[in-house]
Amino acid sequence: MLLNDKLAALDQIYAIYDRFIAGQQLACKKGCAHCCTTSVTLTTIEGYKIIEQLISEKDTGWTDKIRPVADLAHFRPQITTNQLAHMCAQSMAPPEETQPVGQPCPFLSHNRCPLYQVRPFGCRCLVSRHDCGKHGYADIDDYVLSINTVLLQSIEHLDAEGCSGNMLDVLKVMAGQEIRQAYKEGKLDCLSTGLIQNQPLKILMIPPEHRTRMQPFLQSLRDIRF
Repeated sequence: MLLNDKLAALDQIYAIYDRFIAGQQLACKKGCAHCCTTSVTLTTIEGYKIIEQLISEKDTGWTDKIRPVADLAHFRPQITTNQLAHMCAQSMAPPEETQPVGQPCPFLSHNRCPLYQVRPFGCRCLVSRHDCGKHGYADIDDYVLSINTVLLQSIEHLDAEGCSGNMLDVLKVMAGQEIRQAYKEGKLDCLSTGLIQNQPLKILMIPPEHRTRMQPFLQSLRDIRF
């Protein structure tokens, strides 16, 4: 699949989720940024989309926003969502992952995200039914969590030839013009960049109690055209 086709499919996945989440009762609102930290993970196709947006806006200062926090301890996933699904299906214990306390996202400006329209799914799915600032944690409905997981798997599948990692690490990698060109040609070497190789979707992690209810949502994903 050509990169432009993948980007078109990614836009449709985002739109499907935006319509779904608009029907949920959430406390999230403009200016709420408690969950906007450096602990976000994303795929290289999402990183590519963000970098291209920054380039189109002629934003030359974004690297300076990342540099001060890029060398700080931050969460680096060891496995992808689809790798986790495979391990669970095989009754294998996933690796234990430590997660340092996330720093505020370097792109934030007055608690607002200048990249909101192209933010990765890892940001989009951080939703809560109550104010995280007051309670200290997010309250996410179990069914919403199942939807989130399916879409994380779907986006990884879409970018199966690419990589995943922490937001800071992926954006640093995708900032290089030669790297972006290698990615466009399907020649990106995840190992040399320190990122994790994505995996195709083989099994969906849907709890039995959500399988029937989720069928219309899954059909909307199957109907994606580009």
